[in-house]
Amino acid sequence: MSRYQRGRLAAVTVCLCAASGAVPAFGQQPAPAGGSFPRADIVISPTRVPTAISRVGSAISVITREEIEKASAKDVSDLLRRVPGLTLTQNGGPGATQTVRLRGMDARHTLVLVDGVRVNDPTSTGGEFDFAALVPTDIERIEVLRGPQTALYGSDALGGVIAITTRRGRGAPRVSLQAEGGSYGTRSVRGSVSGSLDRISYAFSATDYQTAGFSRYGYRIGRIERNFPWGLEPDAARRSAVTGRIGVDLAETLKLEIGGSAALNRSQFDGGFGAFPDTPSNADTRLYNGYARLSGTMFDIWRHSVTAFATITDRDSRGVSFGGVPVRPSRTDFFYNGHRNGVEYQGDVNFGALGTFVYGAKVERENYLGTSRSIFPVSGLTRLDDSASQVTDSIYAMHQISLFQRLHLSLGVRSDNVEAVKTFNTGRFTAAYEIPETGTKLRASLGTGGKAPSLYQRFSTLYGTRGLVPEESVGVDAGIDQVFLDGRATLSATIFRNRYKNFIDFATSPTCQPFQAFGCYINIGRAATRGVEVEGKAILIDGLLEARLAYTYLRAEDLSNRRELARRPRNEARIAFTITPWRDLTIEPAIVVVDRRYSGTNQTQKLKAYARLDVLADYRINETFTAFVRAENLTDSRYQEVRDYGTAGRSFYGGVRATW
Repeated sequence: MSRYQRGRLAAVTVCLCAASGAVPAFGQQPAPAGGSFPRADIVISPTRVPTAISRVGSAISVITREEIEKASAKDVSDLLRRVPGLTLTQNGGPGATQTVRLRGMDARHTLVLVDGVRVNDPTSTGGEFDFAALVPTDIERIEVLRGPQTALYGSDALGGVIAITTRRGRGAPRVSLQAEGGSYGTRSVRGSVSGSLDRISYAFSATDYQTAGFSRYGYRIGRIERNFPWGLEPDAARRSAVTGRIGVDLAETLKLEIGGSAALNRSQFDGGFGAFPDTPSNADTRLYNGYARLSGTMFDIWRHSVTAFATITDRDSRGVSFGGVPVRPSRTDFFYNGHRNGVEYQGDVNFGALGTFVYGAKVERENYLGTSRSIFPVSGLTRLDDSASQVTDSIYAMHQISLFQRLHLSLGVRSDNVEAVKTFNTGRFTAAYEIPETGTKLRASLGTGGKAPSLYQRFSTLYGTRGLVPEESVGVDAGIDQVFLDGRATLSATIFRNRYKNFIDFATSPTCQPFQAFGCYINIGRAATRGVEVEGKAILIDGLLEARLAYTYLRAEDLSNRRELARRPRNEARIAFTITPWRDLTIEPAIVVVDRRYSGTNQTQKLKAYARLDVLADYRINETFTAFVRAENLTDSRYQEVRDYGTAGRSFYGGVRATW
């Protein structure tokens, strides 16, 4: 089917869907029949336009500004752990690689957006994003959208989307400062200023975090520490970031917004292999992103936005190892540089009773440069250089409509044309049905996904395969959102199932080149994931005690051998309580429980289940100052997220926030 034919098909589909019903004007949410169903927050990621969450058929969790401020999290990953359907893995302590899997999919199947800009790393093996490179500076909210979202967002969104929004300036100038210190020689400071003046709004922030850390390899793992009676060297980390955002109202219906950030993650790490795996290695990651967005409205029903964007990811590491007979050191340096830039247009048309139509087009270019260099022993000096680039053209369209103010439907389609890769077309359908009389919403979604092979998988000199085709998936879910006791309690439950094929994996194969004796990347895999997600909140005692629950049951299998996929626990839960003994004091204990799982492929390197207790206390001294303390792993649980890599023991942190 040609692109012209696909465009006609999308237009016909929209017309057919728009036969009847009603949808509100932009930003308006009329009350449903009966008027008793409570309206929740407004979300953007499920439809790309502001929509009441009660009208969304997708499974979505929102982490609000209030939750982010109270958590005083050192990592964005600390915030994400409270979301069902999400599994996070960290290779050691602060500064170590942090990857996220949604619904059992691979880390490369999670799309990460910051203020609408894709920040996935074009230099990583599969295009996955390392959350260690993202410093939580002045974040306004986080939306975690689960299930295949390629129809709206393109490649990388097979498992879902994590959309991070930074603060916008509003009203009088606001200044905020925070200082914190604690275990493992940790100290951090954050500052921000925001506000608006006449037609200009602004928001700027900066943060710096340092820790002496602990050894990533073997820390608090008895069988390893016994082999190193002289002790393991600690691995320090430092992370700094600045962000900025300026908005200008050029006219009543025309706005220009410019924003961006720069972050540095500098950390020490261990090789984790050989006779002496506790090695003096170190790495730097620099992440830059920026955008300029012009948006406006015509005739009160037609909105346009044009966004020019660019991201740069620089990674370099100096890896030291010890081996041979006699034992001698060796060092290899790696340098990776990735650029992504492009422009995207999006239009939204409000047809009133016939619904809302969202459409757009995007052109994006990615560049990848990679260098590895053996430094010593000098006799083995080698150098290997890789470089590649590709252009992706995308078009998409989605129509959403409401019938009888109770049934809310959406249908989206997209086509992604990746240079020298097979074009892939995807679609997504969602439905949400409200029953205001009982405070119930029933929802379901069905979507197909596509993930283009990464530049490394295609063009790596040693392991790349240029003929790779996109990975494909089909995902379905159904759920219920229920309000109890006049809004005192809410419960969301979702069942889901995903299947994907053409999975790209590293393996030996006759299709590999003769020089690829160790293997290459090929389309061989098939996998399936299924499970249940539960999220709930309840006021147990008015003004005194609240409870929150996030639970995931997951089965993730490699269909070629029926083995469990690595690092996917079957059961994972977080139970948290908010205790308010008096108005200005909040105490939040949280219990995290993670089932057994395997760190290696083919069900190897089994990791034990564990439970961990964290406690946060927040005391508002006055209108300006707030003091907080945070205790992590109070039970001093010994556990591993990646085999042989340690995790923090019982640790304590405290600090002060001030806002003027």
